[in-house]
Amino acid sequence: MNTTGTASRIHTRERNERFGDAALDDKIIADARPALADNGRVKLAYQVDNTQRDIGTRLSGLIGYTFGDRGLPEGAIDITLNGSAGQSFGAFLANGVRLRLFGEANDYAGKGMNGGEIIIRPPDNCKLVWAENILMGNTVMYGATGGRLFAAGMAGERFAVRNCGGVAVVEGVGDHGCEYMTAGTIMVLGRTGRNFAAGMSGGLAYVFDPKNTFPKCCNPAMVIMKRLSGPEESKRVQALIHAHLENTESPRAGEILRHWDEMAKQFWRVSPRPVKAKLAEKVATVPMAGLPKPATVDRFESGVAQLASKTD
Repeated sequence: MNTTGTASRIHTRERNERFGDAALDDKIIADARPALADNGRVKLAYQVDNTQRDIGTRLSGLIGYTFGDRGLPEGAIDITLNGSAGQSFGAFLANGVRLRLFGEANDYAGKGMNGGEIIIRPPDNCKLVWAENILMGNTVMYGATGGRLFAAGMAGERFAVRNCGGVAVVEGVGDHGCEYMTAGTIMVLGRTGRNFAAGMSGGLAYVFDPKNTFPKCCNPAMVIMKRLSGPEESKRVQALIHAHLENTESPRAGEILRHWDEMAKQFWRVSPRPVKAKLAEKVATVPMAGLPKPATVDRFESGVAQLASKTD
């Protein structure tokens, strides 16, 4: 295989080479050497823009190669970023990495994340209502297997699709949230789009619904909607909202916690329907001897008989 770039081409356009397009992770890896040597913690800060993609991904690959699934201790590499992050922010994030973004992220943030934390919130000087504005793009946390994400704002469509272990708190999502989810916990402190939880077979979702519009947005084919079941579940939900508040300083989270006794009544719990019967219990009890043979069986037996007569 020619890897020099000198082979003849069948395409007429110039190659999409990005010379000089150095990944931010190269600098992060260099700056985080003490932590990557499993010898302490580092706190780093950078300005970012949306041409910088996959922030944290190469770093996580190095952590996985060096330390395996266990990664690094929690918060060993604590990175604060300001600006607009490009696509796949924090994709495949490893244990031990915390990405704190003051700004916004594009599509696929947290895609396939295995551990660590992603925290996204508006900058301090933002005058918008945080919970009513888009902070992330589409397909956030796609296929996540672990880690936590806190976002003080809304996400686009297909949030947490195929999530199978990640935990997230967000303040609104577009259509098809939690589609095909198999594990993990997702909390939405605001409105959702249509077709929420379609094909969801595992995990839990909690939706704050003060206007009681969520029942029309949820796909009930595989899930059941219920209110919070009692004090223990109420405490777990409250604790996750408190973690969201601590990480993002979310005004919405603060408002909910200040009026918890009343707000708790406005949450839905979405969980998969229990399996009602095993496949073995569905086997028909009609004796096979009494059933007519399909035509294909007759043709098969006839063909076998003809072949046998020719052999004789």
